[in-house]
Amino acid sequence: MPEFKLQCDESELSEFARTFGSEESESDAFQAGKEISGGDRSVTNLVKIVKWKSHRRAGLILKNTALQVKEALDLAVAVANSNSDENLITALETLQKLHGVGLPVASAILTAINPERFTIIDFRALEALGHPQQDEGFYIAYLNFCRNLAAQKVISPQIELPAPTALRALDRALWQCGLELNQKRKNLQS
Repeated sequence: MPEFKLQCDESELSEFARTFGSEESESDAFQAGKEISGGDRSVTNLVKIVKWKSHRRAGLILKNTALQVKEALDLAVAVANSNSDENLITALETLQKLHGVGLPVASAILTAINPERFTIIDFRALEALGHPQQDEGFYIAYLNFCRNLAAQKVISPQIELPAPTALRALDRALWQCGLELNQKRKNLQS
């Protein structure tokens, strides 16, 4: 089991989350996640989520058939809306079989569908915890760490932003913390 250690102080998380802000594509992604959860498992909705997470990969989604997208999203919705992580690895692996979807994008899809239960695994957020990018099993440990940290109420939901959950605010904070740590390292090397 990996050990996670915040590379910033817990007291800085709210400020990091505030600094991160939001963008229109984030609103579009969470709206698409609601539509997917509601039954519209279209390529169009998937593209909105992928554009938000990785704009350059969005075009690759069009290489998938509507049936491939629907089947992968059917499983993602079933896992995202269950109270168990029992089939989470299967859902992540199935999503990653789609053109344009790697683990960070797969976790973004689950997050857009159910931001109460999921967060995005991203190299920036992992920098904030002192870890490199990993596999699906690592994602579960990361997800549990983030869920526990959010449950400790070290950060409040950002009610003015899309997906106003503590878990989503934590994701924003970790990403921003990772970015600022990376910039400090670069400045020290200069």
